[in-house]
Amino acid sequence: MKIDFAKYADGLVPAIVQDFHTHTVLMLGFMDQAALDKTEQTGKVTFYSRTKKRLWTKGEESGNFLELKSITVDCDNDTLLVKAHPVGPVCHTGADTCFSEKNRNDNFLLYLEEIIRLRKLATPEESYVARLFGKGLNKIAQKVGEEAVELVIEAKDNDDDLFLNEAADLLFHYLLLLNAKGHNLQAVIEVLQKRHSK
Repeated sequence: MKIDFAKYADGLVPAIVQDFHTHTVLMLGFMDQAALDKTEQTGKVTFYSRTKKRLWTKGEESGNFLELKSITVDCDNDTLLVKAHPVGPVCHTGADTCFSEKNRNDNFLLYLEEIIRLRKLATPEESYVARLFGKGLNKIAQKVGEEAVELVIEAKDNDDDLFLNEAADLLFHYLLLLNAKGHNLQAVIEVLQKRHSK
């Protein structure tokens, strides 16, 4: 990977950080060769801080690290795309991204899958998801069946609000079941794409 650090007077190139799982753009930082080297060596995304005038590993104070997944360079060799797994909120405001929360709507189901993955690790007292996972695969599968039946019942009536709420419940529990089986929505999409191409 050849990067043109000399293109800008300060020797820094922009580094766009994207969530590896949800594809949400998380933040923008700047890297020099030393920051890139440290990122690759430690597996934690490190920038050159223009305000602190030193290398700065995201999360070094908060513990909200960005675990490196991949780095690619653009066609002009002067901008990096860093894909990472965020450990906690990314923005100093406490938000998951430094950009508008509205951007989540573009890939909301992918974002929801990531929330499920994180809540699965919480304590049962803190999270419905953790409680359900604590009861095992059979209980999760049972909930999908229950929600499917409730959706069918609502489909026979004319209350759109109740129908859509039951549809949301089914979709949510379906995502839980996919996770419990070690899969995700992308795997299902790939099956559908293969069928479509036949």
